[in-house]
Formats: sequence, C-alpha cells, structure tokens
Amino acid sequence: MADWTDVARIAAGLPETNEATPRAWRVRKKLVVWERPLRKADYMALGDAAPDGDILGARVPDEGVKFALIADKPAVYFTTPHFDGYPSVLARLGAIDVPELTELITEAWLVQAPRTLAKAFLADR
Repeated sequence: MADWTDVARIAAGLPETNEATPRAWRVRKKLVVWERPLRKADYMALGDAAPDGDILGARVPDEGVKFALIADKPAVYFTTPHFDGYPSVLARLGAIDVPELTELITEAWLVQAPRTLAKAFLADR
C-alpha cells in the first residue's frame, strides 16, 4: 500500500509540480493533491464509517468521476459533506496501491495543469 513518500515521489515526477506546503502539491499555483485530515464535522457526518489513517485529497475532472471512484472502490475512496459540489475525492492512503495512486495523482495533475503543459506531457508519454 502507498504512503506519503510515494505521493511525494509521484508528484515530483510531474512537470512544474512542487510541494508548496508540507503534504500539499501544486502545479504552478493550482492544488493537485494534499493531505486532508478529518475534521470534527467530518467525523460527525461519517460516523462509524470514518476511516483511520492518512487521507489524501485529490482533484478530479468533475463530480461524476468522484462518485464513480467512490462507487467502484468504496474501501479506498470517499467524500464528506465539505466537498459537496466540489470536484475532489478523498482516498485512504493505506488502502490504495502505488499504481492506482500514480493514476490518481497524474489525473489530478492533468485536471489542474495548464493545457499547453498537459498537452506536452501527454505527447511525451
């Protein structure tokens, strides 16, 4: 399973991405993935379903993708009311494998990267 070292390594491998603050990676000024500890309101909303361990927030293209990820792998992905109407998903870092984490971070990067930068990145793959 993945850890923060994997997140840092994957994010650092994407063009113009930096760890702007501890455990928050941006492409230029746009947030891509970040550590998202649960807050009191999250625990209240999730109840017994509130996960333990490290949680990664990630941008997704839209809420349809967010809900598809949650439906497909509820043991990995979830959301809270705080993210209602917002194209981001939460992932249990200890429940996601490195290849899937790589895909999640890369897709989050593609959502946030400027079009010319994303196009150049895809052309080089």
